[in-house]
Parts: sequence; C-alpha cells; structure tokens
Amino acid sequence: MKLVSDRLLKKVIINRSPDSHKGDYGRLLLIGGTYPYGGAIIMAALAAVRSGAGLVTVATERENIPALHAHLPEAMAFDLWEQERLMEQIRKATVILIGPGLAENSLEKSVLQLVLQLVNKQQILIMDGGAISLFAKQALPFPNSQTIFTPHQKEWESLSGLPIESQDEKSSQKAVDQFPKGTLVVQKRNGTRIFQSREKDVYQLQVGGPYQATGGMGDTLAGMIAGFAGQFEQVSLFERVTAATYLHSAIADELAKEVYVVLPTELSQQISTWMKNFSQ
Repeated sequence: MKLVSDRLLKKVIINRSPDSHKGDYGRLLLIGGTYPYGGAIIMAALAAVRSGAGLVTVATERENIPALHAHLPEAMAFDLWEQERLMEQIRKATVILIGPGLAENSLEKSVLQLVLQLVNKQQILIMDGGAISLFAKQALPFPNSQTIFTPHQKEWESLSGLPIESQDEKSSQKAVDQFPKGTLVVQKRNGTRIFQSREKDVYQLQVGGPYQATGGMGDTLAGMIAGFAGQFEQVSLFERVTAATYLHSAIADELAKEVYVVLPTELSQQISTWMKNFSQ
C-alpha cells in the first residue's frame, strides 16, 4: 500500500503549455441530475470546470438547466432525453461521468445502457452514484472503455458482493481483479483507497474526515476526478485519479480548521487556487 502525499500532486499538476487550447484539457460529458437530484450534477460540473477541464457539457433534465447555468455559465447543457444529441455527445467526449443525481429507474437504466453500448477504448468512463447501483443491480455488460468506479461502502458492497465489514484491502483487491485489467475503483471511506485491477499497488489517503459527511461531497469528488482524467496525460490515469481524490480531501482538511462541516460548493471554490500552488 502506498500512502498519498503532496509529492504526487506536484508530479501531476504541471504548468500549461503556452501553445495549448481548451481542446487539450478534456472534452467532458456529465450525465445525471434527474428529478429530484438536480443539485448533484451541478456540483459535479462545478468541480470539473474548476479542476481545469477544457470543455464541459452536461446532460440533465431540461428543468435543471437554468439552475445549472445560474451557477456555471461556463458549462454547456442539453436535455438528457434528446437521444440523438446524447448519442452525438457520447461519441465526441474524451471523458464521460455518469451517475451524480441519476435516479434508479427504467428510463435512467436506458441511458446507462446507451453509454455502455457506445463508449470505446479511447474514452474514459466514470460511474458514480446511481450509475453504480444500476450497473450492479441490473448485471449490465462491462463497457469497452477505460473505466473508473467511485463507490461509497454500500455501493461497493453491491458492486463487489463484499459486506461492509469484509471490505479490507486484500478482499477488495481480489474483487477489483475480477474486472477487466486497468479498471480503477475509488473506495470512498475513512482512509479512502484507490485500486487498479490486476496491479499490486494500492493508494490510501491519510487526509479527510467526518466534516466531509454531507450531501454532494461525492458528486464534487466525481467531478474533480473527471476534470483530472481529461488532462495531465504525462502521468498514468491511476495517478491522475489518485491526485484528484487526495486534493479533494486535503482541501476539506484545511477548510475544516474553521468550520464544523465542509460544504461541497465551498470546497470546489478552492480547487483552482490549490492547483496553482502545486503547479509552481
């Protein structure tokens, strides 16, 4: 097991080339925020944009779009139920995040099935929240993509078959190894662990605490992971995901010195400043 430190952030977060443009920093598609969970995809989008993602498009329910744009005019958005547009955007994306605020019903299942059907090996697919639950409970086929799961302990139980009390490092790694080689799992818990299928290295955090136990914290983490996944290609995807996960909790630790509970939207406001500090 490797304990994560600031050194990884200095390795991952590098200065941008003067000749670069927004297309060099990821074309992200975020899918979720179906009624009544509209805020989840907004928090994920805020975190993705503030993590430096080049282009962020959100597929959500039409009624949620004005609220999204009020918080984040930098993101593009369209109605999740426009299937032709959804198919087009899935094919264009370099990183797809599905699940923040995704309800678990037959309509949302059809969206997840479409994503699983269309993604390819050159794309990165992140499954969070409702997408993990639908994927596990419906026994859906594994996607043909670089895949990342971001489960909390109950979702990991559903996905792996391991009861919460049995989710030790060895058992969890064995479960992760049942997935295709290279699949990543961010096991959210006290001392969050990041696994990679069929690899021995496991990263574990020593940052974070109970002040993060509030709605939207996982959505913000998923957005940060998507943002980091779409850039910093000088390092492995495993390192990008781990760096985003570490930064998320490191910011929370600092904010918790002054507040009892850390709000996800307040955390995301700090992302770009912290990234600037580590890039120097």
